[in-house]
Order: sequence, then structure tokens, then C-alpha cells
Amino acid sequence: MNEKKIKWGFIGCGEVTKYKSGPAFQKVEGSEVVAVMSRDGAKAKAYAEERGIPRWYNDAQELIDDEEVNAIYIATPPSSHATYAIMAMKAGKPVYIEKPMAVTYEECCRINRISNETGVPCFVAYYRRYLPYFLKVKDLIEKGIIGNIINVQIRFAQPPRDFDYNKENLPWRVQPDISGGGYFYDLAPHQIDLLQDMFGCILEAFGCKSNRGGLYFAEDTLSACFQFDSGLVGSGSWCFVAHDSACEDHIEVIGDKGMIRFSVFDYAPIVLHTEKGKEEIRVENPEHVQQPLIQAVVNHLLGKSVCTCDGASATLTNWTMDKILNKI
Repeated sequence: MNEKKIKWGFIGCGEVTKYKSGPAFQKVEGSEVVAVMSRDGAKAKAYAEERGIPRWYNDAQELIDDEEVNAIYIATPPSSHATYAIMAMKAGKPVYIEKPMAVTYEECCRINRISNETGVPCFVAYYRRYLPYFLKVKDLIEKGIIGNIINVQIRFAQPPRDFDYNKENLPWRVQPDISGGGYFYDLAPHQIDLLQDMFGCILEAFGCKSNRGGLYFAEDTLSACFQFDSGLVGSGSWCFVAHDSACEDHIEVIGDKGMIRFSVFDYAPIVLHTEKGKEEIRVENPEHVQQPLIQAVVNHLLGKSVCTCDGASATLTNWTMDKILNKI
């Protein structure tokens, strides 16, 4: 892009934009938010006025057509990601899409096809790749601190959330037509993307799914196994209706000289086991967790560097999830 500043238009101004991402777009160098859109015009107006954003819309096409907007942040539920991304790219405007990229692997492929045809870049918000906490994990692995990697294991369990019991008004994250699946489709992408960034492409994935809690129709308990292109194998288990006492959030990377254990969502201290014993490593992340990735995207669009957190890599994560869910 022959631009001196990336001027963003937001499609969607929900919770994720209020703290994780929205402020970062205003703080990173070479970036500015100039317009926001929500189907609820009053919500868009209030959001814009509270943050000093010049314009607001209740129609996505109007925001995309705004001549000052030269890049689009798509922060809506996943069912509309493909539609908005394709609209924006056909208008010549790069997109930064919240994860997961779309509700199916096939929709991700559609987005990539339009990106390739138009030459307009597409990025996906797998921001954990750029956080200091996970960069430290990756550094330990790449330096061979735990030797040759033998196995990878994901373990995640959480209790139901209060609103999961409201059958008359269930959250969109457990409505597969909106989210692509249940909480697995919302949370597991971060875990799977991190592992593929660390260990390469997953070429095989299998899974079993079940609904054990009966709170909603989407799967709430899953087990899976997968294999990377290097031959490394891994497994995962997820439960979203667990008892409080069973809560866990960690990934274990097992090597022939040690083991690394780290969390994905609560950023507990990284635990390193080697022949020297056990060590806990604390790493602080920035206030707005998407800021490092947003800076990388802006730098890419300004021609300063290359950001690889793109639609092609994000599609591999959707493929893996769809294989585990037996959707493909």
C-alpha cells in the first residue's frame, strides 16, 4: 500500500474491541481508527463518541465505501466474517479478521481465493503468536533446552458459564450456525494456531466429540489426536462443562531432555523441567494483548516488514478443527 498511515474502519464494536484490540489500533505507530460500524446505529454512535472516532455507520457497505478508510477490522461473530472480508477485499481494502477466520474450512478457502485474485492481503487475529509469553516458550523450544520434541499435549477444562444455563437466550459462541461450533471452535483455535506456529503444519487430525452437559446442542467435550508434517504427534482434551475442581489450562511440550508446561488463557508462569530441576518463568504481556500483532499488520501494510499471521496460516487451523469435529 502506498500509504503513510493505515486508517481503520471497524465492522463490529463488541466486547473484544473495547480492551483487547480497539485501543491498540489507536496506539500503534502508523495507525488510526476513523470509522466504526454496528447494525445497531445507536451502539456505533456511542462507541465512536466515547473514543473520539470521527464517523459511525449502521451499514457495512457504507463503511467500506468510506474513502478515508483504507483497511478493515472485522470484529463480528464468525458467521459474517467471510461476507465482510470478501466485500472489503473486492473494494481493495486489506482486512484484519477476528479468529476463527470463518465458520468452516471451506469459507476460509473462499476468503483466500478472493485475497489471491485481488492481491489484497488478509490477516487473522491470532495475536498470541506475537505476545512475549509465547515468544519465550518458542525460544526455549528452538534453543533445544528440552532437547528433541517427542510429544505435545493440550489439556483444557472449564465449568459452564452462567449464561450457558439460559436456554432461551444462549450465547452465540454455542450456536454453531453463528460460531462454527461450541466453545471448542472459539477457544481451541488459539491453542492449535500456536502449536502450528511452533511445530509446523498439522497434516492429520482425528477427534471424538460429545455433549455431556445438555446445556446446548453444540459439543461440550472433545478428545483429539493429530500429527505434524515433521512426524511429531500430539493430543488434546477439552471439556466446557467441568466441575470447578477440574479446571485446567495448559499445554505440555515433552522433549527427550525435559518438558515445558504453559497456559494459553491465564498466562500462568511457564514451567520448565530439565535435569537441573524445575524452573518457573514469569513473562509480562502488554496491556492490550493484540497490540504487538496489530503493529506487525500495520508495518506489513506500510511496507516495513512481513506479517505471516495471514489467511493462509489461519485456514490450516480451521481445517484441523473441522477434522477433529468430523465436519470434513
